[in-house]
Amino acid sequence: MHTVKDQKKLLERVRKIGGQVEALERLLSQTTGESEDVSLILQTVASARGALNGLMCELIEGHIREHILAGAEVSALDRERAVEDVVEVVKRYLK
Repeated sequence: MHTVKDQKKLLERVRKIGGQVEALERLLSQTTGESEDVSLILQTVASARGALNGLMCELIEGHIREHILAGAEVSALDRERAVEDVVEVVKRYLK
């Protein structure tokens, strides 16, 4: 499974995202309301969101490659289920 094979790399990404969220929490708790504070907070939110989007993209790509494009190793029914899984996740993610 791609999440097991790439587990170390994925966990490193999640930890970095966690660090960004912790930095955001610190910024929010220390803000004075100055324009520079708000700008830094917005930049931090944008960075964290970009990192989460990148992680989501990597996970979806791995799921598609392993469970949908796997060819003869996966039955047609399993591929169909994998497609439905991806479609549902993408729909929820894009809401």
